[in-house]
Amino acid sequence: MKAMAERRARVARIRGAQHLLAAAEQSNADAKVAQLEMSVTRLAELRDSLTVPVGATSGAALQNRGELANRLDKARHSMGDAIASAKVLASQRAAERLEARQKQEGAEKLDARAGQALAAWLEQRSAVPFRRRPGHFEKGDY
Repeated sequence: MKAMAERRARVARIRGAQHLLAAAEQSNADAKVAQLEMSVTRLAELRDSLTVPVGATSGAALQNRGELANRLDKARHSMGDAIASAKVLASQRAAERLEARQKQEGAEKLDARAGQALAAWLEQRSAVPFRRRPGHFEKGDY
C-alpha cells in the first residue's frame, strides 16, 4: 500500500515536470512566431522608408532604391511560409501542453486518492488490537 502511494507520488512529480517542459516548448514556439511577425513588420517599415528625396536625383540612385525595395518585398513575402509553419508548430505545442496538463491533473488526483487510501489503511491497521503470536512469550509468562 505504501509502495503504491510512493509510486503515485513519483508519477505525479514526473507529470508535473512534463507539463513544465511542454509549457516551455510552447512558450518558445510562440516567441518564434512573434519574432517572425516582428521581422515582417520591420521589413515593411524599411520598405516604406525608401522614399525618393525631393530634388534632383540620379538614375543610379533611383535604381538602387528600387532594387532594395524589391529585395525587401521578396524577403517579406517569402517569410509567409515560415510564419505559417511556425504557427502550426505553436498550435501543436499548445495541444501538447494541454494534454500534459490533463495528465498532470489526473496523476495528482490519483496521488491524492492513494494518500487517502494509505491513511485509511494505516488507521484501520492501528485500530486492530495487537495479538500475540503463538509461541512468543513476554516477561512473566514463564
